[in-house]
Amino acid sequence: MGEELMQQLRSRATELLLREEWNESVQAYSHFISLCQHHISRIHQHADPDHLFKLQKSLCLALSNRAEARSRLRDLANALQDCDGALEIEGTHFKTLLCKGKILLGLNRYSLALDCFKAALLDPQAGLKCGALEGYLERCKKLEHQSRTGAFDLSDWVVNGFRGKFPELAEYIGAVQIMKSEISGRGLFATKNVDAGTLVLVTKAIATERCILPEQNDDSADNIQLVMWKNFIDKVVESASKCKRLHHLISVLSNGEDEDVLEVPDVNLFRPETEESGLSMGKLDMGKILSILDVNSLVEDATSAKVLGKNSDYYGVGLWILPAFINHSCNPNARRLHVGDNVIVHTSRDVKAGEEITFAYFDVLSPWRKRKDMAKTWGFQCNCKRCKFEEQICSKMEIQEIQMGLERGLDMGDAIYRLEEGMRRWTVRGKEKGYLRASFWAAYSEAYESEKTVRRWGRRIPAVEAVVDSVLEAVGSDERVLKAFMAGLKRSGGGGVVEIERAMKLARGVYGKVVKKQAMRTLISLGY
Repeated sequence: MGEELMQQLRSRATELLLREEWNESVQAYSHFISLCQHHISRIHQHADPDHLFKLQKSLCLALSNRAEARSRLRDLANALQDCDGALEIEGTHFKTLLCKGKILLGLNRYSLALDCFKAALLDPQAGLKCGALEGYLERCKKLEHQSRTGAFDLSDWVVNGFRGKFPELAEYIGAVQIMKSEISGRGLFATKNVDAGTLVLVTKAIATERCILPEQNDDSADNIQLVMWKNFIDKVVESASKCKRLHHLISVLSNGEDEDVLEVPDVNLFRPETEESGLSMGKLDMGKILSILDVNSLVEDATSAKVLGKNSDYYGVGLWILPAFINHSCNPNARRLHVGDNVIVHTSRDVKAGEEITFAYFDVLSPWRKRKDMAKTWGFQCNCKRCKFEEQICSKMEIQEIQMGLERGLDMGDAIYRLEEGMRRWTVRGKEKGYLRASFWAAYSEAYESEKTVRRWGRRIPAVEAVVDSVLEAVGSDERVLKAFMAGLKRSGGGGVVEIERAMKLARGVYGKVVKKQAMRTLISLGY
């Protein structure tokens, strides 16, 4: 009777698996596995090797199939346990090695996944699925190389107009570490000198939610965003409840309270290959989760961000763990690209070892008083070097007169001339000059866009190249600065090696070193 029941259970479980009824399949296989393990323990006592062998083969296949069903339900930790159980019985079981490799690949554990696929390739059954297996091997090799070297290249995708699927990107953590920050709580810091465009990290979202918002500013947009936020929270909670590692990583993030006493985690904790052993899976505190998401979620169309591909049509929100450690500064040195569910963080200007990696949470090509108001809406006061300098200098009557004149329609050339003369009298030099030029960027930009203004004021206002260089040094690359530089280049008929290299450096600061020159030219021409 027991054998007959097991046969019925196995047939039923297999049928459910084939019908892709994953939950029901897991339940049926769990029942079968329990019975099988019970029979094996009894047969051990009676020493029937042939029957034991058959039961172990059945148990191995059942564990492998349950792993497949659990992986489809994103219950990856238990799926991996089933794979390991099956491989304990038969270490070269092809189906299990393939399943485990795919799970590890999905968890971004590329080296371990590669080991599974290589072992599966040695099995005689591999010949039947050689094409698919070799495909997984090539994907794994490519992603492992990206993860180890940071050598990402989106050129083909960009040149082809972002057609097809989003590029598959590996998890990557560059030369950074987490440390206590003078800005706020904890921050991400460079561990070596890097130039503009260098990748800091590439990471996939824990969860994202997107929609197209109506253009008019009415109640429907607010309602849509509320629904989005609820769906987003549900996705994060579901992911955290199924994975100890994600649960732990989310709990490491700040909830906005007691920032100064928070533990500083080792950046290696955030590498996908870090073992889950020793991590606890406590109960999810919804209040804490909501606070963490409120503080750490990123919107895709934010300042310092560019969305590439079809996502650009949507309003999107997501949770990316390591980028959440990056603080704001009004002289930022980093930007991010959104590609699918991935975020690519890169430096927007040259960064020195020990310097904190910072984003612009709001538009830093704005005057100090406006930035001060924007910081208040974010719930903090910016005390960066730039803000401290401008707070002092903006008390000068000449600066206030220029600002009031601009509000009343003062000629942009006149405003720039007065500011430049003022900086000369006040002996404002170096990066501080770049700070003020960035604050009055709207005036510089409008002046340089007008051939009439440029001709009228001539050498009494600085050349666009000089202003671009100082703004770049002060606040990093920005697409508006790049656009002004390219317009000036076109107007002057320039295009020599030096000018082109300067344009490419600006563009690398905006888009990062993830495309080659031809693709970079495509991005610049699209105004992306």
